[in-house]
Amino acid sequence: MSIIDISEVKPGSHVTLHYRLSLADGADVVNTFGNKPATLLIGAGQLAPPLEDILLGLKTGHHSTYRLDEGQAFGDRNPDLVQRISLAALRANGMVDDDFTPGEAIEFNAPEGGRYAGVLKEISETSALFDFNHPLAGQALLFEVKIIGIL
Repeated sequence: MSIIDISEVKPGSHVTLHYRLSLADGADVVNTFGNKPATLLIGAGQLAPPLEDILLGLKTGHHSTYRLDEGQAFGDRNPDLVQRISLAALRANGMVDDDFTPGEAIEFNAPEGGRYAGVLKEISETSALFDFNHPLAGQALLFEVKIIGIL
């Protein structure tokens, strides 16, 4: 029995591809070229929705690079998501660690049971400043894609 290659990427497709997501200056965020390709289920949230939208309609063998304007892929930066949290509140939730260093992503428990992360920007004797924006929010990005197979 042979596997049938579907003609184009659609919601629900399993897509095997190489992709490179880079900052506008060319610095790689993710790059599968030269390594094992990725296989993604379109619509499962494995890529940001704007990146998945680019894949829709592409065919096997397609190879292009797309420019995403600032905020297009991961939203705009929201200054309200930069928050100072008291060390007392962090201690009350069992979250203070002597090894916290600025630039580190720290996971928090969400009230509804999920988890979310904030990047520690600075820590003082009484509080810590966290940025809960997606690290790529507000960034212009390049998205290079080579479709290898579609099921």
